[in-house]
This record gives sequence, C-alpha cells and structure tokens, in this order.
Amino acid sequence: MPDALHDHALEHLRYIRDTMERAGAFTALPGWGGVAMGGTASVAALVAGPPRETTRWLAVWLVEAGIAAAIGLAAIAWKIRSPGAVFVARPARRFALAYVPPLAAGIVFTAVFAANGLIARLPGCWLLSYGVALTTGGALSVRIVPLMGLSFMLLGVAAFLAPASYGDVYMAAGFGGLHIGFGLIIARRYGG
Repeated sequence: MPDALHDHALEHLRYIRDTMERAGAFTALPGWGGVAMGGTASVAALVAGPPRETTRWLAVWLVEAGIAAAIGLAAIAWKIRSPGAVFVARPARRFALAYVPPLAAGIVFTAVFAANGLIARLPGCWLLSYGVALTTGGALSVRIVPLMGLSFMLLGVAAFLAPASYGDVYMAAGFGGLHIGFGLIIARRYGG
C-alpha cells in the first residue's frame, strides 16, 4: 500500500508541475539586453545612413542583426542564471515557437526585397516582421512584450508609408529607441 500511495503522490506532483509549466509565462526577456541592443542599433543607424540600394547598407544592418541576436541570447542566459530567476523550459519553448516564424519570414522577405531592388524598403519590412515576432511570442510572456511588438508593427507600417529616404530614422526609432525605452521598463519591472 505505501508504494501505491507514493506512486499516486508522484503522479499528482507531475500533474501540478506540468500544469504550472503550461500556465507559466516566459519572463526571461532581458531589459538591459534590450537597452544594449538599442544602443548598437542606434550606432548602426548612424553608420548605415539613409537606406540605399547598396549591399553596404544591407551589410551594416545584417551585421547589426547578428550583434543584436548575440546580445539578446547572452542577456537571456545571464538573466536565467541570476539569483532568484525562475526558468521553466516549456514556456520558453512555446515563446520561441511563436517568436521565430515571423523572424524567419523576415529573412525570406529580406532576400526577396534585395533580389528585386527594394533594399531601401527593408526598414518597414524588418520593423513589421520583428513587431509580429514580439507580439506573437509576447502573447506567452509578460504584458509589456506584446505592447512592444505592436509599437514595432506601427512603426513598420509608418516606414512603409513614408518616403524610403526616411528609413534610417525609422530604424533608429524602432531598433534603437523602442529597444532602449522598453528595455528600461522591462529591467525595472521584471528584473535584468
């Protein structure tokens, strides 16, 4: 009888743990990492200048995307390892499954835009794709993340409606300003 009771108790604990993981939100988004990403994007906007149909402009922003991704991943790893941090794999996996497809679509759009001489229109594409990624992933995170995503989406639409020559302003405002602003809020309210 004690073995059956023990097995029954373990089954209840597994059920509780699984339920909590399914209900949990992904909270390891890095506020200070967002601030750092905003800083490097601001520098990239100055270096790249207004969008031009050149591989140089595209290369500056692709390098910046790699730097930002490295900063973001490192900041998430740092936040997860900080004292008192709670990391649950299932919410993180669900966040990634919702966040990555819009980014993958943005990569495909980048190739199509570049191949068709539309490099100068990439700011709208990138802001909109990244905003969708934050909104969909953010649905599984803290409330501020989908709001950040919506802000990126609106800026992306505005970039598409504006003359292409203003693309650097939109890139600086989005990938620079929004990352810094929301990063500070996330750092203050949700730690790191």
